[in-house]
Amino acid sequence: MQEPIKHEGPGDHIMVIVAHPDDAEFMKAGSVAKWIGEGRKVSYLLCTSGDKGTSDPAMTPDKMGPVRQAEQRAACAVLGVEEVVFLGYPDGLLVNSLDLRRDISREIRRLKPSAVLTEDPTWRYIGQEYINHPDHRAAGDAALDAVFPSARDYHVYPDLIAEGLLPHKVPHVYLSAGPGDANVHIDISEVMDIKIKALHEHKSQMNGRTADDPEAGDFVRMLGKYMAGDSGMEYAEAFKYFKLD
Repeated sequence: MQEPIKHEGPGDHIMVIVAHPDDAEFMKAGSVAKWIGEGRKVSYLLCTSGDKGTSDPAMTPDKMGPVRQAEQRAACAVLGVEEVVFLGYPDGLLVNSLDLRRDISREIRRLKPSAVLTEDPTWRYIGQEYINHPDHRAAGDAALDAVFPSARDYHVYPDLIAEGLLPHKVPHVYLSAGPGDANVHIDISEVMDIKIKALHEHKSQMNGRTADDPEAGDFVRMLGKYMAGDSGMEYAEAFKYFKLD
């Protein structure tokens, strides 16, 4: 486990950048709920609409995309997230392209967040049971490249300047991490029920379970305990935190 640090973030406007609907609810929604409860603003940016998130051959991507967008908006309503933006890149085929980096930089410049929460692009697998989705890694890579240097530097995207979007420096960055890689833990014990309710708005992904199901929150609580590691917290979300100068 990395040495815990006293971090200065997240400031008053947090921007969550992920690949798919429900990515944030699994790994970040407790922190989002906690920070919104403290009066901070949170915005979501999704690189895809999760349009291939089904094993049903009859549920085509053009049908699935709107379903998952609606589920994400419902989850955000539970959390109190103010704005949700979908970039519309193809699910399952996301790469850290210059176009994706530009589109993320555009939203960073427009929204001017004090902090960005995204995926750790180096997190490829956990043990012998889980391989991280390539879209997650691509989203994290593109988000980090947008934060530094693309959103910050004046001359990187002249077309964004022409749109009236001046550079913006993000001072705080959080990458979702396992407990062994984290240097910051956010205590989500008091907002665990909100996290569970938000996650179960993604009905197409929850095998028919709702937040009212007695077993619905078992996995989420187990994950929260695992992420807490030896932090002393009952439930936590774990991050690699960076303070950018």
